[in-house]
Amino acid sequence: MSSGASSDGDVGLQIAPMVDVVFVLLLFFMASASLQQKEMELGINLPTKGSPQHAGTVEVPIYVDIDENGQVFWNQLPIDNPSPELSELRARLKEVVAKFGEKQPVIITPSPMVRHERITQVLSACTASGVKSLSFGG
Repeated sequence: MSSGASSDGDVGLQIAPMVDVVFVLLLFFMASASLQQKEMELGINLPTKGSPQHAGTVEVPIYVDIDENGQVFWNQLPIDNPSPELSELRARLKEVVAKFGEKQPVIITPSPMVRHERITQVLSACTASGVKSLSFGG
């Protein structure tokens, strides 16, 4: 009878089970990679550490603050009630972009207790208005 052992009793290396295991792992990783969800891009360029400043122009940033109740402030003046539309913020941002260009800096300063959903709504309003220079304040 042949049991896979050589004449001196040593069992040889079985390559077929290793190939099967490698094949199953390959299929697993291929299937899981295709199920990955891609994050959506907002299309906003955040400032980098070495971003050049334009010589001769002084751009005064617009401060958009969000308190813990979701109230939005435009340079410390309340503008939008806690509704998700933010129509007044969008209108003001569009007006500023039309007047000063899309490079007008906007600094968003959310309260530490504000819901992330509200921050996302403000970011969406900035994106819809054409703001390109956006940063977070602390």
